[in-house]
Amino acid sequence: MKKKIVNPKRRKWMARKARTRTALDRSERVLLTVYRSGKHTYAQLVEPATGRTLGAASTRDKAVLGDATSGNVDAAKKVGAAIAAIARDKNIGEVVFNRNGFLYHGRVKAVADGAREAGLQF
Repeated sequence: MKKKIVNPKRRKWMARKARTRTALDRSERVLLTVYRSGKHTYAQLVEPATGRTLGAASTRDKAVLGDATSGNVDAAKKVGAAIAAIARDKNIGEVVFNRNGFLYHGRVKAVADGAREAGLQF
């Protein structure tokens, strides 16, 4: 039996996450999964068959961000460009975007836009 999630905000997030996950399971492409916390934005490439992480980028990496602020849209766009560069090195051209239950705006959208501008297709 599943434990009831009391926090309504978390319950809605978990429902969106499960709903998008079922749609993504039908695809054979590599997943571009995004997670955002209060301070940082993370992105990783996940192989769907094995669940193995092929590459990752985040605003915690000094190579990605430099000395800029980490919790804004500009930093998230840099993460998208960095993950696209990693995908290009691994000969990955097409991915499926997994927003991980987060709404598609702000930093999540900026990661997607940065990856698209750097040449990743989804």
